[in-house]
Amino acid sequence: MLAPAELIAYIESQGVELVSDLAADPALFVRGASDAIENVVNVIVSSSKDPEQRTKSAQVEGRVAIGILGNPLSDFPGLPQFVRALESRGVQTEIVPGVPRDTLSAAMAMPLVPLPPASTHHTWNDLIEIMARLRRSCPWDREQTHRTLVPYLIEETYEVVEAIEQNDEKALSEELGDLLLQIVFHAQIGSETGRFTSADVIDALSNKMIRRHPHVFGEAVIEDVDAQWKNWERLKAEEATGRKRRSRLDGIPRHLGAMQRGQRMQEKAARVGFDWPAASQILDKLVEELRELAEARRAKQDDPHVREELGDVFFTLVNLSRALGIDAEAAMREANEKFYKRFTFMEARAAKEGKSLADMTLDELEELWKLAKA
Repeated sequence: MLAPAELIAYIESQGVELVSDLAADPALFVRGASDAIENVVNVIVSSSKDPEQRTKSAQVEGRVAIGILGNPLSDFPGLPQFVRALESRGVQTEIVPGVPRDTLSAAMAMPLVPLPPASTHHTWNDLIEIMARLRRSCPWDREQTHRTLVPYLIEETYEVVEAIEQNDEKALSEELGDLLLQIVFHAQIGSETGRFTSADVIDALSNKMIRRHPHVFGEAVIEDVDAQWKNWERLKAEEATGRKRRSRLDGIPRHLGAMQRGQRMQEKAARVGFDWPAASQILDKLVEELRELAEARRAKQDDPHVREELGDVFFTLVNLSRALGIDAEAAMREANEKFYKRFTFMEARAAKEGKSLADMTLDELEELWKLAKA
């Protein structure tokens, strides 16, 4: 793909020397670019099917860039392999997004122009282009890494959960979009290092779902949900990631909430038969754990032992939740929300009477609590 005449004219108007004999393929190479253009395009080459040939043909010293007309992630076949081939030769690489196809012609007269006016509906490709543009032109987006985005990924996930638990479908649609942005953001960062792209993410997910559902996409027969779980675990264990795990519990993220992680571990253990036959037996175990906690406190043992016994109480409560078919984490969130509503009611009621909760007696606080419950 050769550069159009308008783009060549623009580059030459910036005082850039164009040389066309530095590559095996028909190409234009650019050297000595001015500050206005060097971060946009230093070299324009044709799309070759052989990544190795590209690395051998580009014998240009100094800072070099390859300009791709369109989206380099879709219009530059073999981009990840090309980047890895360069890095294997000690060449530092960086993918710098340019402008969408729709604004390419305008970009020939002005290096950076706004995106086209917002439309009612956008496509997946539009979203990828928008994210690439943000990484190119927004200082904050440009500074982010996989690690710095972790807090936002967690926050957006919980906002999705909140919208679901509030039965707010309008908010759910918006929050799912915010969560999707985090996924696209990480994929864009991955593409800039040539490690993976959004297409790789989609391929990996699609292949995994097809592989793990042979009863849907193949001829396997699954009788019920329990059989599906067992088959799912077996297929996961046979995958490359599963073969690296020493335990079936290793696939549970350590950064999950403690109650949620405990329940997931108990569920996995139950699938191999390590479980209480009845919920009543878990209640008996809870009584036992509470007694051990009381004994630890009476013995005035060190805090670590008391904390250990308290942890056993929590773990048994999570087990009871699972046996009753209740999500322990969700139940705890609901309890927190109930306490929040009652306590804020108490604050408002006290303020209405010209008082502060901190100045009230325990009996007065108890009366407000009863009102809040009512």
